[in-house]
Amino acid sequence: MRKILFIVNPVAGGGKTLKIVPLIEKIMKENNISYEITLTNSPKDATRIAEDNAEKFSTIVAVGGDGTVNEVAKGLINKRMGTLGIIPSGTGNDFVRILGIPNDPEKALLALINNKTKSIDVGKINGFSFLNISSIGFDTEVLIQSNKIKKKIKSKISYLIGVLATLVYYKRKRVSLIIDNVEYKRNLVLLAVGNGRYYGGGLEILPMSINDDGYFHICLVKDISNLKMLALFPSIFKAKHIKYDKYVEIFKAKKVIYKNKDNININIDGEVVQIKKDIIFEMDDFKLNVVFA
Repeated sequence: MRKILFIVNPVAGGGKTLKIVPLIEKIMKENNISYEITLTNSPKDATRIAEDNAEKFSTIVAVGGDGTVNEVAKGLINKRMGTLGIIPSGTGNDFVRILGIPNDPEKALLALINNKTKSIDVGKINGFSFLNISSIGFDTEVLIQSNKIKKKIKSKISYLIGVLATLVYYKRKRVSLIIDNVEYKRNLVLLAVGNGRYYGGGLEILPMSINDDGYFHICLVKDISNLKMLALFPSIFKAKHIKYDKYVEIFKAKKVIYKNKDNININIDGEVVQIKKDIIFEMDDFKLNVVFA
């Protein structure tokens, strides 16, 4: 018999996630589905809960934003088993876009009941797992700035303010990349590697990406001034940036190595991590089962 665990982040979406709990209870009872609901108490709590319950439930559902989804997915990946469901209730909800899951909680619950599933790729970076997009460079610094701004302004405009703040100080860097055993030396502004298409609250940085084809899709922005970057950035919302081939290169690969000797910030599915050695992007042998709409 199908049994579902809902892991609810009560602070996601400015606290609006808690209001979804009565709806979950109503729809699960109406459809005679066995379920349990548990609330997270602290960061990383969702990972532990998912890992501890992967064997007990047929589907484990993340109720919250991208951060909650990432934590629940990490627990299932660590356990190497389970099916991930999602009821989006955050500000970005970038990962669910490619799965077609509606932002409306009731419609997302109906998609969960329909139980259409697929297995998607899992990326690895120096021991860290990711499902959507990882990046280095300009946009990672934007994320750092916007996270600071979110503490005062809790809306999507915080990301745009972060862009403007980063433009003031950001400098491109000469780097060496090895993409499927071919070396490229570039004046790097931004490197995005992923299985998903969207990040940053709707930026379609990898419009060509397919999350179950066994390949990373890569966007490399190079040789562009900060002023021109300001003009380029809005085009990413509509995936128009790829036409600027003077500054934007697109790749498809199984493995990417960023040669590195310094402490560098890297965005891994919205979480900033500092790494001081070569950064290796590679595919996990494990594929994660997810519910889609």
